[in-house]
Amino acid sequence: MITRILPSVFTIGNLFLGIISIILAFQGQPEYAAIMVIIGMLLDGLDGRIARFFNTQSEFGKELDSLSDVISFGVAPAFIMYVAILNEMGPIGWGITALFPIAGALRLARFNVKPGIPGYFIGLPITAAGGVLATMTLYYEIFSPAILALAMIFLSYLMISRIKYPNFKKVGFPKAAYWVTPIMIVVVVILAIYFPREFPKVVFLPLGLYALYGVRKGFSIRRKDITEEDLESERK
Repeated sequence: MITRILPSVFTIGNLFLGIISIILAFQGQPEYAAIMVIIGMLLDGLDGRIARFFNTQSEFGKELDSLSDVISFGVAPAFIMYVAILNEMGPIGWGITALFPIAGALRLARFNVKPGIPGYFIGLPITAAGGVLATMTLYYEIFSPAILALAMIFLSYLMISRIKYPNFKKVGFPKAAYWVTPIMIVVVVILAIYFPREFPKVVFLPLGLYALYGVRKGFSIRRKDITEEDLESERK
């Protein structure tokens, strides 16, 4: 019985953290709001693996996961950015804030209907996009609001794009790795407590590189295709 509900417990934990993230954002604590999103990412990465580990996958779990992701990685990061900078842009800020979770919902709907190709996601996963946005917001003292707003729009585009991103969710892990997961979560919480401003900013770097990797890979493939088409035209 416990093994059947355990994946959903992690999913609901992710949803809970997403709601807490929104509350913290409106309380003027974007650092802790971003940390909630980061921990939610850990839980989101575990629910599917645990379901496969115990062979308890279900349509209910799949739909619950998607609904939770819209809140935790769509709405929550968007509101973190809204509270930080977009609230000063008036109706334009409202539109940009709404655009991100809408793109995330479209991304999840497409994934549920057509998962993609083995080993790859089609479009930037909402989990990664939400993590990038939530942690990127903390650089609002360095980058101008216009740059951050444009980056948010670009992330929205990446989610609904046809760019391929590596899928690490189904990569196999040894069974022992599942039992060290609570330790990993505790370590993340400790780092977040002692370094609330620095920790999310550091997490932004690998997430941002993942988002840019797909863009670079897609551009390289596109350029290769164009080159091959040109060569083929010359042969004719």
